[in-house]
This record gives sequence, C-alpha cells and structure tokens, in this order.
Amino acid sequence: MTVGFIGIGAMGQPIAHNMLRGGVPLIVWNRTISKCDSLVAAGAVLAGSLDELFSSAETIFLMLADESAIDKVLDRGTPLFRQRVAHRTLVQMGTTSTGFSTALAEQVHSAGGHYVEAPVSGSRKPAEAGRLVGLLAGAQSDVDRVLPLLSSVCHEIFYCGPVPGGLRMKHATNMVLIPMMVSLCEAAHFARQSGLDMQTFSDVLLSGQMANDLMRAKLPKLATLDFAPQAAVKNVLDSALAAAGAASNAGCPATLLAACRELLSNAAKEGLGEEDVIALVKTLRA
Repeated sequence: MTVGFIGIGAMGQPIAHNMLRGGVPLIVWNRTISKCDSLVAAGAVLAGSLDELFSSAETIFLMLADESAIDKVLDRGTPLFRQRVAHRTLVQMGTTSTGFSTALAEQVHSAGGHYVEAPVSGSRKPAEAGRLVGLLAGAQSDVDRVLPLLSSVCHEIFYCGPVPGGLRMKHATNMVLIPMMVSLCEAAHFARQSGLDMQTFSDVLLSGQMANDLMRAKLPKLATLDFAPQAAVKNVLDSALAAAGAASNAGCPATLLAACRELLSNAAKEGLGEEDVIALVKTLRA
C-alpha cells in the first residue's frame, strides 16, 4: 500500500525518511520540489502533482506549516475537496487550533473519508533519530490502521481519544515545554553575562533533576551560540499562540505562556523567526 506524504520541511523530511527506512512505500509532494530530492534518492516516488498523489494513495500524511497551507493542499471549500478525501485516511500531523482540526475532521467524514490527528512532541533532532512522541486521536479503527506506519517515527505513541484530543495533549505539553525553553535561554544569558563558565553551567544542569532531552539538545547550542534551527522561533511562537488559544477556550489563564509569547513575538519582529529558539538570547542582550 503506497502512502502519501505532503510537506517536506524541517520536520516532514526526517519523518518521511524514517517511514521509508521502516519499509513504508511513499509518494511525496512538496511545493519546493528540490526538498524531495533526498527522499527520492532513498526510494520515494515524487508525485508530479497533488492530483497524482491523492489518486495514488489511500492514506495521506500532512505535515504542513499552518492551517492555510492545509486548506490549500486539500482545496477545502471547493468541489475538489470531496474528491481529494473520499475513501481516504487523512493523517494531520501539524500543530493547529483544536477548532480547525475538529471542523476539518467533520468535513472529511461528511465527504466519506477518515481523519486522524497525529501531532508529535519533539523537534528536528528527535525526528531524525525516530524518537518522537506521537499523540493520536480519532476513531480507534482509523488510529489502529495508522499506528504501524509510525513505528519507525515515534518511540512512544499515545491514544488521546476522539478528535481533538491529540492536539489538546500537544498544547498541554507545549505549555510545559515552551516556558522551559524560554527560561533556559534566560538562565544561559545570565550565566554568560555573569562570567560563569558555560561548560560548567551545562554540566551542573545535566547532573541533576533538570537533565532531560531538551537540555541535552539546547545547552551545546547555547554554549556555542549555534542558531541553526531545530525548533525555529516562528514555529515555537505559532505553537505558543495555538496553546494559548486552547487554554483560553478551556478557561485557563496560561500566565507563563503569555510572557513567553511576548518574548517570542519580539524575537520574530527583530527578524529572528527563522533561527532556533535559542536566538532569544539575542533579544535579551539587546
């Protein structure tokens, strides 16, 4: 069974590579065709058009930048939408608002298709290592069909109930993760400004109860001021906005997240959107 994959970006590319390594036959499409080159070299088929991809695959994964990109790919709001999704399983991996995902799921079902939410927890480095955490939601029978396709992508997969349970879980985890990233940047900035040895600062954090994969990924980048994106400022800001919206809908204040959003927004306005989230140190020292 050939599987479709749309969205070969910072996360989509390593996810698709790991699916290929796991033996999943892929047909791929991306707006910038050259981003598919390494996948084609690894055995994927390059779709000449979206029509070709949808006609060739019964299950289609979407890892797209935002809601408008998803709508455009699916031709949502046009007669072509039904043709795209009927009798197919759509696996939506991007981080969107819960309202968007719920409405899309209803429309896919009305058109005779199936819909699975599959946001993941983790950035590019765990994506490359096949160490993401999958947060799946949808009808149990639909989720069960998708699970084997993600076995080489995620080291843990959790069933989060019906849509939008996967995204609610993603937003909840981001309410922990985003303040952690921001506070790490603030602490690293303080350590550097205070004249502390950055290697010792890193060793101290990684020797105690604060040691985790995020610290192990970001501390070396902070020590060398390596701003190449694993999780870009603009993407973390989008995640913060989506989590804030979900929190507001649930009647939760999300005070820490609001402070993080302000810092991330300032960094984006300063032209740092494409850089790794540790570029926040640039705004702190300005």
